[in-house]
Amino acid sequence: MSGKVARIDAKELKARLHDGGEIALLDAREELPFGRRHLLMASCVPLSRLELLVDDLVPRRSTRVVWCDDNDGLAARAAERMAALGYRDVALLDGGIAAWEAAGFRIYSGVHVPSKAFAEVVEHEAATPWISAEELKALIDRKADIAIFDSRSFEEYHNNSIPTAVSVPGAELVYRFADLMPSSDTTVVVNCGGRTRSIIGAQSLINAGVGNKVVSLKDGTMAWHLAGLDVVRGATRRPPDVTPTGLQAAQQRAASVAARHDVARIDRHTLETWRAEATERSLYVLDVRTPEEYEAGHLRGARLAPGGQLVQETDSHMATWGARVVLVDDNGVRATMTASWLKQMGWRDVAVLVSGPRDEEWTTGRHVPRVLGLADVAVPGIGAADLRDRLAADAVTVVDLEMSRRHAQGHIPGAWFAIRSRLRDGLAQLPPDRPLVLTSSDGVLAQVAAADLLKTASVPVTVLTGGTQAWTEAGLPLEAGMARALDPADDVFLSPRERGQNREDAMREYLTWEINLVRDMATDDDHRFRVVAG
Repeated sequence: MSGKVARIDAKELKARLHDGGEIALLDAREELPFGRRHLLMASCVPLSRLELLVDDLVPRRSTRVVWCDDNDGLAARAAERMAALGYRDVALLDGGIAAWEAAGFRIYSGVHVPSKAFAEVVEHEAATPWISAEELKALIDRKADIAIFDSRSFEEYHNNSIPTAVSVPGAELVYRFADLMPSSDTTVVVNCGGRTRSIIGAQSLINAGVGNKVVSLKDGTMAWHLAGLDVVRGATRRPPDVTPTGLQAAQQRAASVAARHDVARIDRHTLETWRAEATERSLYVLDVRTPEEYEAGHLRGARLAPGGQLVQETDSHMATWGARVVLVDDNGVRATMTASWLKQMGWRDVAVLVSGPRDEEWTTGRHVPRVLGLADVAVPGIGAADLRDRLAADAVTVVDLEMSRRHAQGHIPGAWFAIRSRLRDGLAQLPPDRPLVLTSSDGVLAQVAAADLLKTASVPVTVLTGGTQAWTEAGLPLEAGMARALDPADDVFLSPRERGQNREDAMREYLTWEINLVRDMATDDDHRFRVVAG
């Protein structure tokens, strides 16, 4: 049914989620409204950025896709756009999430709910031990033999952490453990911002059979903050390089985890076979090492998904449930540990591939997503210097389509913030009869938006070549804030720590919500968790 969009009701969607076939359930709203109310198994793919996200998230064009929203028209537009981009089995949830709820099915708040709920189930099923913030503070004060490992990304750790903590992102814990912890007498505390990565990180070490006592920090740095304890900003502690002895120990531990969880290892020939079959069976190839390692060299075609972050935000990396997943690293440890968790989360067909610079398809640099819909579109551009001059003459209006968080941090002086999916309606708020210049961080989203706008706009529309990045590289100034906004900044679901007012109340509310997810999972049959405990 190429180019056509079917409508299905809530009961049909429920049946599709349970029939064993591949399915991608997508929500077309921005992240904030999505975070208020959504279906458990849905990935947030805002209509405003669909062309930038969907090829990575739903790589196979014949995948069954169902779009949903809160019955506000966005899902219908997204479904039609996706069908126009070549996806051949696209459906729309009739009546949106309200119809799902009316059918007696559960609605969830928050973001990355499958991952967060999974961690709560892991703690419940595996009885993962924990320590409170007050107990940890007492251990620090009496200089007890402890080591604190922060299992978040380095950027999050650097922003706020606990005194003496070392940054060891989740997938790195088992890999680097022997070199971090030569003594089996040291108690290991794994923390994150809240609960998910603390639990998964601590249980990873326990599952790997380390000899140390290992606990998670209950409620993470939020609990530390709520206890009135000092949070460190700007911490930079990192693990040492892995030694041959440390690697050997890590590989032995990973091998035991692989055997226990039936984690398969494949070779390049098998990968090429699966790639050849990718038009019939969806395939994700994800590199679970650190961003620095990935950019220095990785298997061509593999996307970056650091292991700890992948388990924490699976829905942001893989939207097609039932797909094949190949996890890549350079020695099998980090990929194996990550695979063990994905399999328990419900990704049954997961395999590990070891790759290195000797492989013929080894490449460097960041992953550049394939942007759909631009191949046959010519969008006029303007250079940074020319734009500077036209702004000085008050001859153009600049509209910034970058996400609100980045716009607030710095944008072209005088630029308006807008969300691309609402841009046509927002134009009425701008000075009439003045040419428009669209920008975004690298200019790509601006090109996508301009391609649509050129068909209907009554004024000339151009794109800043190279986007705001080109503006800054030309040495031109930025301004901060949200003084000019065509739309509310609902494209980002702020964490409790990012909220300006009532931060502590938000933290308490968040932690209560997270803990309660384990009870929700006990009565929700849509999740696919099978925790291997004991």
